[in-house]
Parts: sequence; C-alpha cells; structure tokens
Amino acid sequence: MKIVRHALLLLALLAPAIVSAAPSPPRAFPLWPAGTLGPRQNEPEVAQDYWVRNVRNPSITIFQPDPRHRNGAAIVVFPGGGHRILVWTTEGTKVGEALTRYGLTVFVVKYRLAAEEGSRFDVERDAAADARRAVQWVRAHAIDYGVDPARVGVMGFSAGGELVSLIADNPDPPDPLAAVASRNAPDAVARQSARPDFQILVFPGRRGIPAKAVEHAPPAFIVAGSRDECCAPPAVALYEQLRKAGVSAELHMYAEAGHAFNLDESDRISILHWPDRLADWLADGGWLDGKPPPREGTAYLAVPVPAARVGTAR
Repeated sequence: MKIVRHALLLLALLAPAIVSAAPSPPRAFPLWPAGTLGPRQNEPEVAQDYWVRNVRNPSITIFQPDPRHRNGAAIVVFPGGGHRILVWTTEGTKVGEALTRYGLTVFVVKYRLAAEEGSRFDVERDAAADARRAVQWVRAHAIDYGVDPARVGVMGFSAGGELVSLIADNPDPPDPLAAVASRNAPDAVARQSARPDFQILVFPGRRGIPAKAVEHAPPAFIVAGSRDECCAPPAVALYEQLRKAGVSAELHMYAEAGHAFNLDESDRISILHWPDRLADWLADGGWLDGKPPPREGTAYLAVPVPAARVGTAR
C-alpha cells in the first residue's frame, strides 16, 4: 500500500495542473519585532534579476499548497549566495513553488548577509539567529497554516546549507541566560524550539562542518556534485559524521556536476531528477503522511538511478 500511495503521489506531481482550490499567494512577514535590530532595520532591500541584498529586516515568505493536498509538514528554505547576496529566485521562490506540489507548506527566508560589502553582520551570530528564529516562527504560527510543529524541516542551498548545519548539527551559541530568556520570552515565537525535525543540505558550504553536536542531529538528506570543489568535501564529511554517529542520513553525489545546479540547471537527466530522490526520502521518512518511522540509527549511501526521461533536458 505504501508503494501504491507513493506512486500516486508522484503521478500527481507530474500531471498537468487541474482546476482546484487555488492556494493562497505568497505572503511575507518580518521575523523580528520592529525596532529590535537597530535603527537601520527599515532600510530597503536591493533586488535585481535573481538576487537580493541589503537585508536589514529578515523576513519569511510563505508558499502554501493546495488545501486539499496539504499534509501538515513544513520546510524552511534558506537560499544561498555566499552570504553576499541571496539567490532569491532559483534557490528561493522557485523552490517554494515546487515543494508545495508535495503537499508541503514552504517558508523561504531572507536572512542577514555577513559577507556583503561593508556588512557588520556575522554568520554564526546574526544569520544563524535568523535561521533559528524562522524555525521558531513556523512553530509559533503552525495552527495558522495547517502545519504540524513536530514536522518542521530545514533546507539550505550552499551558504544556506551552512545555516542548516549550524542550527541542526551544532549546539546553540553558549548563553547562560538562554534558558531563563526562553521561559520569559516577550513573544510566542521566542518560546518555541529552534531545532528542526529533519534537514536537507544542497551543495552545503564548509561553515558548520565538521559538526559539533552531530549525535543529536535530525535525519539528513544531502546532495552535491562530484566536481564541486567548494562543497562536495563538506557534503561527504557531514555524511560520514552522521553515519558514524548512527544518525539516519542519505547522500547523493552526482557525477559530472559542479556547483549550483539548483532544481533544473543541468543537462544531465540524473541531476534533473534529484528532487524526485528528495521526494522518495521524504516519503520513506513518513514526513509526507505524518508517520515518521522509529529512528533505527542507520545511515546509507544512495546511488542515483537515472529516472525515466520526462520532457526535454536543458
């Protein structure tokens, strides 16, 4: 029955759009209360073509699935861009739109950029704080979007993958007042857990790897290209750490692939179908039907099998 159910899910994803209850258009909300990030919090962003920079007021943009197919799971997405820009379209909004076809509610995050010219932000202090706040925000608003707060995962591309590792595989920053602050937090968001239930790292960068709290890490799906000099080594290293710690993990390392192949920026069929492998992993993990299996403490290396060709490769 599970195989039949999964086959029907994949057929639904490949079928042409049909007349149905239209999902709500994306809406954006600030992650932090007004005035908490300093006098430049309201400074406008700069956006052009596919990128955004000068993020002074981190935000979360919500992509909702067809209400008839919503399954209660959520993914918080962190675009890449080397902490200099955010690759907002191909690693952000396009991802949000694609993942809703799986019944997922998707939250795409604009976080502060530490490597932007003149920036005083820090990746581990500021960008990672935005990432944790985003997970907390989703849990605090779970009832508003039909989300199960126990099925909130994170997904990051490149620099965004670093944020995933920092919040999923590493300890929170040391703060002797953290426990007291969380109990007496001024808003409902800060009282929520910032630890994700599963993690997806797409050609992740080096920051946060090797991980320092891998034994407590959630299940992981990792994908990268074998020719990616920047991000293939961190992907393999994190997988090995998870495997040795007995954490459920799956690694897809694609031959002849470099960096930033995103969802469809390749002419190789196997690479074009990596999102299908992600769908398989999500289904096997029970994240799409609300029934995650008991963690068995095993990890395995998945060898990509070319899928049947659909459409024309670009």
